[in-house]
Amino acid sequence: MNLEKVRENVESWIGSVAEGWRHLWNSGSTALTRFMPGEKTNLPEKVDDETWMANLGWSVLGGEVFEDENRLVVRIETPGMEKEDIGIEIESDHLVVHGEKRFENEQTQGRWRVMQCAYGSFRRVVPLPVPVRVDEATASYRNGVLRVELPKLNPGKSKSVRIRVE
Repeated sequence: MNLEKVRENVESWIGSVAEGWRHLWNSGSTALTRFMPGEKTNLPEKVDDETWMANLGWSVLGGEVFEDENRLVVRIETPGMEKEDIGIEIESDHLVVHGEKRFENEQTQGRWRVMQCAYGSFRRVVPLPVPVRVDEATASYRNGVLRVELPKLNPGKSKSVRIRVE
């Protein structure tokens, strides 16, 4: 194998890794949510996990936005929370979900070895692609999934325009 072939293989590998990171960033960056230490978070004082930092809690709150002719439906995964700890607001053309995920302390003697869950207060902003009727919005929470249904201000199919290529 000559040096030119090795260089081509390395460049191909670097390009593949870069493409993977771009895909990961584009598909998941809006779901990445910062958890800040909250007043009632109740985090443990010591964890043996070297990667754990109590004030740098990041987590993925996966979400989906579904649209039909009459409504938008936003679903956000918020596992381990109670519905009383979640707030929902609409600011301009964004749905804002905020709350605080609290740490539940074990009642047995021992120590924490690994802690990968995020705790604290968070704020997740979801852009709304169409105007909605804020006063008719409804929300439900079941099995760790928040579902917000927002009736459209102007119901109907999304407008599609065909553009001719010259």
